[in-house]
Amino acid sequence: MSLPAHIAERLRLPAIAAPMFLVSGVDMVLAACKAGIIGSFPANNARSLDELDAWMGQITATLPADAPPWAVNIMVHRSYARWEEELELVMKHRPPIVITALGSPAAVVEAIQGYGGLVFADVNSLTFAEKAAKTGVDGLILVAAGAGGHTGQIAGFAFAPAVREVFGGTIVLGGGIGTGRAIRAAQLLGADLAYLGTRLIACEESLAVPGYKQMLIEASAEDVVTSAALTGIPANWLKASLAAAGYDAEGLKTRAEVNLGRPEDAAKRWRDVWSAGQGAGEVRAIEPLADIVEALAADYRAVS
Repeated sequence: MSLPAHIAERLRLPAIAAPMFLVSGVDMVLAACKAGIIGSFPANNARSLDELDAWMGQITATLPADAPPWAVNIMVHRSYARWEEELELVMKHRPPIVITALGSPAAVVEAIQGYGGLVFADVNSLTFAEKAAKTGVDGLILVAAGAGGHTGQIAGFAFAPAVREVFGGTIVLGGGIGTGRAIRAAQLLGADLAYLGTRLIACEESLAVPGYKQMLIEASAEDVVTSAALTGIPANWLKASLAAAGYDAEGLKTRAEVNLGRPEDAAKRWRDVWSAGQGAGEVRAIEPLADIVEALAADYRAVS
């Protein structure tokens, strides 16, 4: 595979704790890295630039040199007001991996690679994967069908092999991955790493509110609804959360939202309605992230 040796040799399990809006924070990143996987968080989970500065400083100061690397996720779309300031903080703290989303990574690749960092671009289609690859990124994160939050439409079984045919860099596959067996399957399909999102939302270190975690524990794959109605882009939501917010879950499946309003309104939707991927059925308890990784690693070894 194409995962750099200096990363592979420090991982207990070939996986990334995906950066999840309003879920991933400093404690989750540190717990993930200490457990032996790559930890990450979205920069916009820090409410201010000062807080983001502090978060990255704390992670850098806490993790030993031989720990798995950590990553920060930044939005690179020009409409995102903070992207340039966030990039400045990235250049200050030099996270080993930067995950880009919602836009072309072209504007940041040279700067991040200049200090030795790796750039992984978040993509949900073959077209976007090909465009991102041409910018010189080090890796592609394939958001396949079944992923929580904004999701893709291509099954991982088709997505990963198709991208591996044309891309020689690191491939990360996400979408419904909640077991060690699924992590191993992602590798067999051509991916280097698995993207763990929903499986980790209910960990003790996550920022998710207690009600969110409990709803996940009670959910199965059939309790996940795909709809573009809330944000204008297809996303996977917990059916019970939609109902609690007053939405008709079945009606939302075919309805498309056109007027998204202000960015802060879109953020409020994510706060009030909870997302999950099709791996929701693997979440059975609120437990330390280290215990989840331990169980995943045992399952992974059993089939490797």
